[in-house]
Amino acid sequence: MDPTVERLIAAAIIVVISFPVHEFAHAWMAYRLGDSTARYLGRLTLNPIVHFDPLGGLMLLASSYAGVGIGWAKPTPVNFANLRNGRTGEAMVAAAGPLSNLALALAGGVAFRLLRGVASSPGQFDALNILLIFVEINISLFIFNLIPVPPLDGTRVLLAALPPRRAFELGPLLNQYGPLVLLVLIFIPLIANIEGPLQFIFNTVGMPILRLITGL
Repeated sequence: MDPTVERLIAAAIIVVISFPVHEFAHAWMAYRLGDSTARYLGRLTLNPIVHFDPLGGLMLLASSYAGVGIGWAKPTPVNFANLRNGRTGEAMVAAAGPLSNLALALAGGVAFRLLRGVASSPGQFDALNILLIFVEINISLFIFNLIPVPPLDGTRVLLAALPPRRAFELGPLLNQYGPLVLLVLIFIPLIANIEGPLQFIFNTVGMPILRLITGL
């Protein structure tokens, strides 16, 4: 398959499936734990239009065409004060998004396995390529969103795991400097054409998970 076509297919998968499922998982978990904010605002749905962010989608399309792939959906609104179980509830809502991407990757891996066993025509092999892209994307989203740097979901998971005093001290620092750190981690390696920390994480963590899922 042409690399440009693969990238555009990947972008479409993210916008139509991966992002909506991710944001829905946040909204569903928040609703289950006592916060109806997302439900009242119409975000407790898998409709991709509701979760679509025009700037994030445009950024994703342009960067995917360039071979990078950076974009975002509308953040799910959550009133954490309404959640049961305190910081544990916050961590559960935050982790629900990345875990939904892992579940999608597993489902894609099963479909890949089944189709690979019967693939005989060129069209079916193209479908295998698309399924493999689907699995790779969702594993990448799973890992990326669990990085403990704001505004990523891993931040609340990390703070919930820390002692309350330490979380109280670290939280403001992460919120203040986290977005800048994330931009540096993403763009400096791209500009300098070197392997950065994020690429190292994907190579050392993401590839074993990818091999495990596609090998099941």
